[in-house]
Amino acid sequence: MLKSCWYLLCLMLACGVGCAFGQTELRPDAPWVFAGFKDNGQDGVYMALSLDGYHWTLANGGKPVVKPTETDELMRDPFLQRTVDDSFVMVWTWAWRNKTIGYAMSDDLVHWTQHKQLPVMAAEPAALNTWAPAIYWQKLERRWLILWSSTIPGRFPGDDTGDGGLNHRIWSTTTKDFKTVAKPKVFFNPGFSVIDATIIATPNVKGEPFHLMFKDERKTPLKKHLLTAPGPELEGPWGKLSDPLSETWSEGASVIHVPGGWMAYYDHYQAPQHYGAIFSTDFKSWRDASDKILFPEGLRHGSFLQVSREEYEALAQMK
Repeated sequence: MLKSCWYLLCLMLACGVGCAFGQTELRPDAPWVFAGFKDNGQDGVYMALSLDGYHWTLANGGKPVVKPTETDELMRDPFLQRTVDDSFVMVWTWAWRNKTIGYAMSDDLVHWTQHKQLPVMAAEPAALNTWAPAIYWQKLERRWLILWSSTIPGRFPGDDTGDGGLNHRIWSTTTKDFKTVAKPKVFFNPGFSVIDATIIATPNVKGEPFHLMFKDERKTPLKKHLLTAPGPELEGPWGKLSDPLSETWSEGASVIHVPGGWMAYYDHYQAPQHYGAIFSTDFKSWRDASDKILFPEGLRHGSFLQVSREEYEALAQMK
């Protein structure tokens, strides 16, 4: 019983650290859902399904499962989580240039509430963008931790390392109700431009119970690959950066716990665009696993969530 509970916790935490106790208890072999987008995100969120974490098929006959409800809305970089009342919340990049993120709620992953914007960066009037949000439930504080990437011109003097001279850092805020947010703050600053951060719980990695995986956004000299940094808590502080983990032109990493270790999926966004994967047993040594996965063509940057068989079937039966 103890072993199965520990493994369940690892699975739930590895899919985003957002799953609280008291929710549906999922078996270690429960199926997976991936929420992602195609092209620029103008069509909405596509979902893919898997029974093993390696082989994926599109739901809803290959059509978007969640379509935009507002005229000015993109739905890029969706991040899906289960809430404490066993429903679902999803956040995403609403636009290329704004200070908000999009969000919506669902009871079944099929039907979603009207889409709204959360002004996470409103307190920073010079901010250019709010990209690739991620959310994590903090049980003790009973609130959501929200991460995203933003550039503020001149905020980090001398830093023009990002693509286009942008100085992206990982920012954060918190919310209890998706109506009000705390003042945003820099969450992660390695001294150069970074985007697409995700937190992974690694409770069986000695001394490193959490890891941050992110994209090194520097273009000159070319980086554009994935890195990790360990940390003692959900909010860090984050330690020594790893060596590069992936090929260049990789972004949007999302990590799931599979038998024997972790699989980090990523979007290779330059032509030919495709999804790749790397595998690790200890979060230190990684090997290419792209030949082990079967992923729908054209899907881009998204997130994974383990679901019940009933939730899986509801999506699988969409037409």
